[in-house]
Amino acid sequence: MDLPEGLDWVRASPAGRAWLATLPTWLAECTKRWSLRLGPPFRYAYASLALPADLPDGTAAVLKLQYPDEESRHEADALAHWDGDGAIRLLAHDPERRALLVERCQPGSPLHELPVDRVLDAVTVLLPRLWRPAGAPFTPLAEEAAGWIDRMPRTWERAGRPYERRLLDAALTLLTDLASSQGEQVLVNQDLHAGNVLAAEALPGDRGPWLAIDPKPLTGEREFSIVPMVRGRELGHSPAAVRHRLDRLSTELGLDRERARGWTIGHTLAWSVADGGVFPEKIDVVRWLLDSN
Repeated sequence: MDLPEGLDWVRASPAGRAWLATLPTWLAECTKRWSLRLGPPFRYAYASLALPADLPDGTAAVLKLQYPDEESRHEADALAHWDGDGAIRLLAHDPERRALLVERCQPGSPLHELPVDRVLDAVTVLLPRLWRPAGAPFTPLAEEAAGWIDRMPRTWERAGRPYERRLLDAALTLLTDLASSQGEQVLVNQDLHAGNVLAAEALPGDRGPWLAIDPKPLTGEREFSIVPMVRGRELGHSPAAVRHRLDRLSTELGLDRERARGWTIGHTLAWSVADGGVFPEKIDVVRWLLDSN
């Protein structure tokens, strides 16, 4: 099977190799079940195998076979909850195979192709559409944060202490304080960066022009939802660029800036070591936000 380069990391673990071994069968079964005509895989995929698909009635779709991680377990539930308002619409779901059939954004260009301030304009319109009250089956942010707090010290040690202890201590303190003092709980997406918002100008109904894809949903306070946009390197990777995004999004969405800053520090450091690798650009963001308000 012709796999995207972004999926090479899954070969490093027995679980990943087992998933890769199942893909040809599951792909064939989903293709038959939904009578799909498939194109070659999207090359940018990192946590799933995603292919353009055409349904018998001509509907343009995407078939997505997820790597079985916990963060994306409830992606289909989130898409069903939004029902096409601010996000792509779920067309079908096979939980056993972690397979999703979703509508295809057209033209599908990523939000980060726009100038930064136009990106932020779009985000301030999009995010309130996604802030819907939600409960089960979504994991509460407080529960997820407890997991980060538990794992981060061990992950830091196993990775060879790739950043200063002060960053770890600060992140643990912030996460502990923030998790227990949240505001109203809504559906939030811990991976809503500007590459996961696509142009959708050709879909039926007045739903565009930008829709979210690939959610990793939680229920938590609104301040958490801007974290991926604040840290996203595709929007500029410098102290000034990060602070600009934090300031604009906090102000224009009516969010508590210090809580958003704290969530960015905690979540970004928690995600700075993953899949056996270290992501220095995430550590940069944590340092910049800790060293300057």
